[in-house]
Amino acid sequence: MKQKPDIQPMFGTAVIAGVGLIGGSLALGLRQRGLVRHVIGYDASPEALREALALGVIDEARASMGEWLRGADLVVLAAPVKALPALARELAPFIGTGATVTDVGSVKASIASELEALGVKQFVPGHPMAGSERGGVQNASAALLENAVWVLTPTETTPLTALSRVRRMVEALGAAPVVMPPEAHDQLVATISHLPYLASLALTHMVARDERLSLLAAGGFRDLTRVASGDPRMSRDMVVENRGALREAIGRFVRQLEHLAETLDQPEELLAAATEGKRTRDSLPVVKRSLLPPRYDLVVATPDKPNQLGMITNALGLAGVNIKDIEVLSVREQGGALRLGLETPDDVTRAGELLRELGYETRGRG
Repeated sequence: MKQKPDIQPMFGTAVIAGVGLIGGSLALGLRQRGLVRHVIGYDASPEALREALALGVIDEARASMGEWLRGADLVVLAAPVKALPALARELAPFIGTGATVTDVGSVKASIASELEALGVKQFVPGHPMAGSERGGVQNASAALLENAVWVLTPTETTPLTALSRVRRMVEALGAAPVVMPPEAHDQLVATISHLPYLASLALTHMVARDERLSLLAAGGFRDLTRVASGDPRMSRDMVVENRGALREAIGRFVRQLEHLAETLDQPEELLAAATEGKRTRDSLPVVKRSLLPPRYDLVVATPDKPNQLGMITNALGLAGVNIKDIEVLSVREQGGALRLGLETPDDVTRAGELLRELGYETRGRG
């Protein structure tokens, strides 16, 4: 997409080191929103670079490091978390003193320490909490980062000017920046991201060891264990890198399970725990879970017929109702349900009335 003439780019040249799903999506976002004049992709995979060029994700490809990096105004380390320290050591000698540097890794304390030890002065550790089960630059999209929480974890040596610059970039990309210390980030993601992955593995292993269980493992079990379908090697590296905080989270989880086991002989206490769990889960629509401004939910029951999503979104689009988020709640043989995140209570009312006229069952919640 050509840069709009009335937009002043934040950066002259941006280098995306690691042209995969997240790196490619970031490159597309920078280009489409006119935030950069020139994007260079750096990657060890010639195939990834060729594809990124062919798709218009980058303007220039580089397969080896060198003095050319000194001309970069923005450097983004977008490799898998295990590869980030080695990538940082490779790039550090060639990063210009005025370049803003950030990364997209899901574990922050280790990479923050690495860049500080390497003497990179303008480094702002970051973690855009977005992704897809389909990896690779061919699946990159600027929309992937829109409305996503983007955690920034400055250290004591991070210049405020660099933090401000990266924060403005994140906002310009349509994401929501959240600032916290690296250690706090790692503790939080250990609970809300890394622990669910291990729990999914444990449940799927139980099914794998008893084929009778697989006969009954349907919608609810599949929803609960979805994250086990991620890339095994990348997921392994992610949780191992954060093993300290993750062990603490596992300890808390085990204590919760033990407490719930004790309530099996105390039905009223178990009911209170179940009520609290339902209240907590029901209060976490997609956008609140991501710490974004509140939206208003409309749940739509959908029959098992082709193109239901297209019919619903098209009808609301024609009526001028802006859908901010969509979540598939369940899919069964007789149908499923969608949760639509809308901007205002009036949108919920209008959308509900319209969809009911089209024969859908709906339920709104603010």
